[in-house]
Amino acid sequence: MILAEKIVRLRKQVGWSQEELAEKMNVSRQSVSKWESTNSIPDLNRIIMLAELFDVSTDFLLKDENEAFDSRDENKKSDIIQISLEQATKYIENKMEVSALITKGVMLCLCSVVPLFFFLAMAETNRLNLTDDIAAAIGVVSILVMVSIGINFFLRTNQYESDIAVIDNEAFELAYGVHSVFNEKLKKFRPTYNRRLSLGIFMFIISFAPLMFVSMLFSGPGITQMMLIVLMLIVAAGIYIVSPVAAKYEAYNNILKDEPLNSVKSKRAKRVEKLAAFYWPLLVAIFLGWSLWTMDWGVTWIIWPVGAVLFAALVGLMELLDKEE
Repeated sequence: MILAEKIVRLRKQVGWSQEELAEKMNVSRQSVSKWESTNSIPDLNRIIMLAELFDVSTDFLLKDENEAFDSRDENKKSDIIQISLEQATKYIENKMEVSALITKGVMLCLCSVVPLFFFLAMAETNRLNLTDDIAAAIGVVSILVMVSIGINFFLRTNQYESDIAVIDNEAFELAYGVHSVFNEKLKKFRPTYNRRLSLGIFMFIISFAPLMFVSMLFSGPGITQMMLIVLMLIVAAGIYIVSPVAAKYEAYNNILKDEPLNSVKSKRAKRVEKLAAFYWPLLVAIFLGWSLWTMDWGVTWIIWPVGAVLFAALVGLMELLDKEE
């Protein structure tokens, strides 16, 4: 296979047009067309650029006897799965779908206490003709309904497990050119990731500000509950901003690893997921039990910020114990 045929095949394998390849090579489209039609041959510097761009060796491009696109892999194990550009793109799409479902579930569970605080505030201000008992009953039913819907979103992520298992759990390698394509996508996406991550963290930090500010300056029935609603909504908005970009960034990095994801980082993430699946339902149960026992909803809300800090501390303790091991 001659050089022109290899350029055409590599370009089509990664889904680029002649214009796109020309832009990456800093040449005109006519130059690429001449290379592929054997009317001209790229100089040595262009050959090196092509090799780096398509993630192949210069020997592969220059020697006509090197025709097999998997000739570099003769010494690799046959059980390594090769991931094409289409498979990698599909993996990103599936990870984003999973992230969307998880985000909806988390937001529903987090905001499940919003109706409770709202109806308690209405009861304290003698609006809607609600008593404290009726408001608490409606709020608890709302919590159970919203948590049930949230759990349903979590369960629906199972439909994507088989599609993402190859890259998440198996040894794999990327087809020629795929690594460079996703490396470039990651570079373009990183500024967006940094902006949205910074915005989300900022919202998490200031989420307690309205509650603290209003508590210091104002007093009255229902104000604490309404500010707690604001707090929950700000945190939920932060999760909505951060979760999709974090999932996409992680998916890009997973693809670019070119290796099985039973790495230290992956194991840590799985441990945190298992802890969260046990911890947050337990925290909801403790909150409901304590609140229903004392009927002092204006005090029991403190379990949420304390629980969030405790969760972060538990994750840090897991990391510390893992390093010691």
